[in-house]
Amino acid sequence: MALASLRPLRSRNFALIWSAALVSNVGTWMQTVALGVLVFSRTGRPAWAGLVAAAGFVPIGLLAPVGGALADRLDRRRWLLVTTLAETAFAAVLAVLAGLHRDPAWALVLLSFLGGAAGAVGFPAYQAMMPDLVPREHLLGAVSLSSAQFNLGRVLGPALAGLALLSQDYAVVFGINAASFGAVVVALLLVRLPAPVRQGGRLELGRRIVEGARAARAEPGCRSAIGFIAVVALLASPFIALVPAMAHVLDPHGWSLGLTTAALVTAQGIGAVLGALTLPTLAERFGRATVLRTALLVLPALLVAYGLAPSLLWAVPAFVVVGAGYIAVLSGLNTVVQLRAPAHARGRILSSYMMALGLVYPLGAVLMGWVADSSGVRVVTVAGAVLLAVVLVGVFVLRPSAVRSLGDPHEASGPRPVAAPAEG
Repeated sequence: MALASLRPLRSRNFALIWSAALVSNVGTWMQTVALGVLVFSRTGRPAWAGLVAAAGFVPIGLLAPVGGALADRLDRRRWLLVTTLAETAFAAVLAVLAGLHRDPAWALVLLSFLGGAAGAVGFPAYQAMMPDLVPREHLLGAVSLSSAQFNLGRVLGPALAGLALLSQDYAVVFGINAASFGAVVVALLLVRLPAPVRQGGRLELGRRIVEGARAARAEPGCRSAIGFIAVVALLASPFIALVPAMAHVLDPHGWSLGLTTAALVTAQGIGAVLGALTLPTLAERFGRATVLRTALLVLPALLVAYGLAPSLLWAVPAFVVVGAGYIAVLSGLNTVVQLRAPAHARGRILSSYMMALGLVYPLGAVLMGWVADSSGVRVVTVAGAVLLAVVLVGVFVLRPSAVRSLGDPHEASGPRPVAAPAEG
């Protein structure tokens, strides 16, 4: 029997989008590593590394509701084409500035923000069209494979960036990222998707956003998934932004900062790919909700092990396991929303999920970066993980209904005589 996570690739449309996204994400991760290293080398401060990472995610929190409303109203494929071309333009500007050596930290943060803004209004369309690319029974596999390709880009991109940064050629890295978006453009031109499911006629954008937020709040599983991702984003996710600072602590006199950062990011990516590919098989055997609940409780311990790693040789394998646990949480929570959101509001409910991640993660990255300036990146990583464990255990004990709602609808409300119809 084929590995469960690979079955969605039998769908032509999904295979096209997946392959193109992989190419693009290799370029994106090359740029992410280069930006973090460039800003940290310019300033020498973890807070700036956290700020440039946060700048790319703040727009998700601010603009994802707009993107979600548009994803439920416009042709998702065409809208994603427009936003992809905008991301291409901002990456090209980064390449030009770096090539001219006119790249102060504030300019890098600004362009990171603008590129993030273009992605923020387009990504809900990508997420919302996922159930239209594969059969419903393959949706967890599709979400996991999407996480795998994102993190496979995290494996390949940092490795290539590390090689390019040996000569400190940041312009080449940013230029490669700009070119990589072309793969997405070609794939989107080749696929055809059904029109979005509309309900209630033409509504003003603001009203559609409000209705989407109400729909997210009304569905128990979606509401719980959004709450859990907000907590994880605040207390766990900032470890991603602080990787350059951790790299400096782990190997201050060995490899170049770029190679050490690339080694850590690649390690996390390897773990994420392995976790994403394994997740559907584990879900088939033990149940999707059980795997998600276990991952939530295990993640804090994995982060503590990473934060206490005495050297790079210990940190790399620890980060592999962190990557697997982290992607199990993100893929699991995302799948809850994909499965339980009504089709007509899927884009807007997904945008609420993305808003929680996009607003809270940069806030946590900046706050932990400031704390790390004085207390050290190890301390802030371990403290955040311990606090996350306390919060999660409290929710599991005091709000069991919120935990139960992470399962399929019939698991939270009792058996149903008739199965739900497939969507998409």
